[in-house]
Amino acid sequence: MLQVANIIAEKDRFVKGLQKRHINNAEELLNEVIALDEERKKTQHQLDSNLAEANGLSKQIGGLMKAGKREEAEEVKAKSAELKTISKDLGDHLNGIQEKLKQALYNIPNIPHDSVPVGKSDEDNEEVSRSGDIPELHDKAKPHWDLIKDYDIIDFDLGIKITGAGFPVYKDKGARLQRALINFFLDEASSVGYSEVQPPIVVNEASGYGTGQLPDKEGQMYHIASENMYLIPTAEVPITNLYRNVILDEKDLPVKHVGFTPCFRREAGSWGAHVRGLNRLHQFDKVEIVQVRKPEESYDALKEMCDHVEGILKKLELPYRILRLCSGDLGFTSVLTFDFEVYSAAQEKWLEVSSVSNFETFQANRLKLRYKDENKKSTLLHTLNGSALALPRIMAAILENNQTAEGINIPKALVPYTGFDLID
Repeated sequence: MLQVANIIAEKDRFVKGLQKRHINNAEELLNEVIALDEERKKTQHQLDSNLAEANGLSKQIGGLMKAGKREEAEEVKAKSAELKTISKDLGDHLNGIQEKLKQALYNIPNIPHDSVPVGKSDEDNEEVSRSGDIPELHDKAKPHWDLIKDYDIIDFDLGIKITGAGFPVYKDKGARLQRALINFFLDEASSVGYSEVQPPIVVNEASGYGTGQLPDKEGQMYHIASENMYLIPTAEVPITNLYRNVILDEKDLPVKHVGFTPCFRREAGSWGAHVRGLNRLHQFDKVEIVQVRKPEESYDALKEMCDHVEGILKKLELPYRILRLCSGDLGFTSVLTFDFEVYSAAQEKWLEVSSVSNFETFQANRLKLRYKDENKKSTLLHTLNGSALALPRIMAAILENNQTAEGINIPKALVPYTGFDLID
């Protein structure tokens, strides 16, 4: 959530930032926020003045009664009661204004970093780098949705029977490879200082608002109406919300967490080759890294997180590229995002496997997440997160890129975790 004081102080910059996201009514949105904030301040001033006057009158009543000035005391008492009634109305009005202001801010996205390229869709994303050789497959190579049937390692039909489309069942070496990837990703993160947490996979409404999934992505989340709870779309939500309404000491920073969770999204969308098999699911596993940093450190942390993801992909021997997301493809809460894509040789296409983002103070302002420095000054922190990694498309690329006539080779880095080096 943007900070009102910053909007007022740098309105032109904020208008340009929102226009970069192709929000045509940017100035109107910000003017509404400024007007509501002015009304909030005015109402708060009136309320404070009324309460102060009412309190002053209340203190006079006892003295007047003692002095035998009952009639005058009753007049003061009546005036005090009238002021308190007006104050209650002002308080109700203030609460209404504050709610309108909060909702207005909830619907305004973050301001893109200066380095974010202008664009309208993923076609306008900027390729930063690429690495690794695209494998040459044998003549009878297949896409992963055929391979999983040949080797009986993932069953979509059983998932449909149990739940519905987009909920696969992993079997035998498929399940072991899935577990190996999870453990490998967790160990990689732990080795560079991330503290592992295992959070709930169901969150309350406040958590959804805290990290910006609500109200922006409400339609994409599975909602448990009877409890007003949500299945998480990513571990970012519960892990970052560990620090909702928290003031950290400077000595507690930086915060670095890693967590594995299943993730749930309703966005599987249209059918076709681009969403076949593991390419897009309603339920999938993901290892997430989250950092909370002082503002002056957050962009170094972003690079650190990108380097971490890149290192994992190199160890998995997968060809990959890094993209800087354009303004039209940038997430609602993000200032700057880098996507990592691996090349799927059998599908002859790039598959997104990670997004690493800096949100600066956007989430922290919603969360009321601050730290106190050595002078006891309270400052909003910056939050960052990244997939390290999402499993389905990594699994798809491993199966497709490593297939041979004899079977599917397992990357050397995973063999200690799988206990086998070939799916045959």
